[in-house]
Amino acid sequence: MNEYNGDYLELIRQPIVVVMGHVDHGKTMLLDSIRNTSVHKREKGAITQHIGASEVPAEVLKSIGGPLIDKMKLKVALPGLLFIDTPGHEAFTSLRKRGGSIADIAILVVDVSQGFQPQTIEAINILKEFKTPFIVALNKIDLISGWKPQKTSSFLEASQKQAKAVQDDLDAKLYEVVSKLAEYGFNSERFDRITDFTREVAIVPVSAKTHEGIAEVLIMLTGLAQKFLEGRLHIDKSAPGRASIIEVKEVAGLGKTLDAILYDGTLKVNDYIAFPTLNGPRVTHVRALLRPKPLDEMRDPRDKFLNAPLVVAASGIKIAAPDLEDAIPGSTLIVVKDEHDPAIDELQSEVTSVLSYSDGEGVIVRADTLGSLEAAIRLLSNAGIRVRNVGIGTVTRKDVVDCSAVGMQNKADRAILAFNVKIQKDVEQYARECKIRIFEEGVIYQLIENFFEWKKEIEAEEKRNVIDKLQPIAQLYTLQNCCFRASKPAVFGVKVEVGRIRPDVMLIDENGRMLGKLRSIQRDKESLTEATAGAEVAIAVDDVFFGKDITFGKRIYTYVPKKDADLYLEKYNNLLSENEISLLMHILRITKQRLA
Repeated sequence: MNEYNGDYLELIRQPIVVVMGHVDHGKTMLLDSIRNTSVHKREKGAITQHIGASEVPAEVLKSIGGPLIDKMKLKVALPGLLFIDTPGHEAFTSLRKRGGSIADIAILVVDVSQGFQPQTIEAINILKEFKTPFIVALNKIDLISGWKPQKTSSFLEASQKQAKAVQDDLDAKLYEVVSKLAEYGFNSERFDRITDFTREVAIVPVSAKTHEGIAEVLIMLTGLAQKFLEGRLHIDKSAPGRASIIEVKEVAGLGKTLDAILYDGTLKVNDYIAFPTLNGPRVTHVRALLRPKPLDEMRDPRDKFLNAPLVVAASGIKIAAPDLEDAIPGSTLIVVKDEHDPAIDELQSEVTSVLSYSDGEGVIVRADTLGSLEAAIRLLSNAGIRVRNVGIGTVTRKDVVDCSAVGMQNKADRAILAFNVKIQKDVEQYARECKIRIFEEGVIYQLIENFFEWKKEIEAEEKRNVIDKLQPIAQLYTLQNCCFRASKPAVFGVKVEVGRIRPDVMLIDENGRMLGKLRSIQRDKESLTEATAGAEVAIAVDDVFFGKDITFGKRIYTYVPKKDADLYLEKYNNLLSENEISLLMHILRITKQRLA
């Protein structure tokens, strides 16, 4: 870790390493394998819900790397690595500074047996967007059939002791990842087969469970950071500190404290610091700085924190100071000269830009931190979910009242999405009375999934209600040799090619001429209330003489009155498929009804 050693002008800081990847692919367990801790077991659903920071000092890198460092002729010049474990890759965008992300390098964790999943792809797109260098940790190699775990942290040593069939199986899975990365514009290869690291992404097979490959992960990160990030790792001691606030916590003997990640400059006891609140920026002074011991974890340290008179980026720190209770987790903290420092003005604009987000209509979103809220907004937007109002903190009665203002015709907008915040019982009861749905989850992906399931139910119910009121749209084809009665009523076989039919609808021929009313539908002598696209059924039609009014191999249609057609096109077109909309337009033309 960085120490203050007197009158220096510049030093090399720890690179900030962000761990990203799909849910359940082993992000936190990978860090646990390095730390020998069990943070992942204490998280909801074994998914990291808050950003955590862990330092791995140079001595540990050298100890674990050992022979690999000598083999690669690598001189460890870094003070260590600072790992940031995120609640899903979207929090990566919350750990930001002006002009980009605070992350220097990333580990993309991919399950060797599951390969690329939706969040893997989104993580790659984010890394690409921010131009962040990364390596791929191809995790869970111990699950490959026939793999025999070895007592080593080196993948290369463990791999040499596996049967050839096992090595070939691993290679096959690895090159599936190579192929997928190529689809997103990245050339990649297994780390020990790369000749030019500027052109290829390194893939490191690893098992977070058995520790095999941990050495290579650490050495690859160290080597790449030293070779390609040297310019951005220099810290000037005179630069004012900047940090991302992780969490506000009450600590016995200290009062309210801030957990934060110092990503730039230095921070020392008695410094003036500024941070945003919901009521404007606040300035206070640092009483104490504390930091976890090396290899410990900020969110849940096993040992007591260490006092530090001065901390240099990049570091995970705990700050004790007056008036911290209104600090917004996920926002930026900066060192300032005094209350009039012009740098303070940028703080509130950072918060305002997030809290003022609105699509004009949609759901209400509440989250526990600014970072979580920003991540939720981005995820919801990417999922096509409109957001009308956002905020930090628990759901209130006012939120329910605001949500109730949305008419019942937009039921999917009558919802409040609460990410990682508790809901008071009286608010829950009030929401039920107002017919407002509150979704409460500590896992953001589950929150979105639950909302979509509910929305599908609403849309299905709406479709059923609309469909019951409007004339159905359908195209039928009369089947060869399937006339069972010529008239009174005519009974013959049809295939429903597009849409659906039900009894009592009027049928028309290819010229738009009225044929008669569909009296009943049968399949295998069973009466049906409806038949949909693909079904072959027998229909009974009044006022039709089969062989004269209609024959085999012809197409007939349901008659759709103009008023129903207008409702379909103007209000309920989302309930129709492209084929049904096209068919509706055709029906309007052949019946010579003016198009809407």
